[in-house]
Amino acid sequence: MVDEVLIQRMCSDIRANVQLLRDAVDITWDVYCRDPRSRRFVERTLHILVEACIDIAHHILSDEGFEEPGSYSEAFRILADHGILPRDEVAVYERMARFRNLLVHYYEKVDDAVVYGVFRNHLDDFERYVTHILSYVQSGRSGRHA
Repeated sequence: MVDEVLIQRMCSDIRANVQLLRDAVDITWDVYCRDPRSRRFVERTLHILVEACIDIAHHILSDEGFEEPGSYSEAFRILADHGILPRDEVAVYERMARFRNLLVHYYEKVDDAVVYGVFRNHLDDFERYVTHILSYVQSGRSGRHA
């Protein structure tokens, strides 16, 4: 059975970090390019957000006894297979996982325009993810295999 309190706390953390990024209106493209502290704040906060989404996926997969994913991307597909995430949004979450891998493994090759684009144009993806996860947890379907 899914630990609802843990999942709710993790979702709350995601929302708080999304808000931190939304509040960073002073980080324009020019500031992002010039200021290493601003760039690091954006990159690290996005990294934390993606990791939290992946952690939630893995908690649910494990707690529900679903198949084990072979990759971070696959974890999101499995959630969709079980009706937790909409199938038509899986590509969004798979891109999150690839983005995480880029930040973690190819840090020196990170394209600033890509990171800034996620920062300015894709925060709603995290909000939607949280909405889907909380809907699943609160629906009473957790603990029963969908």
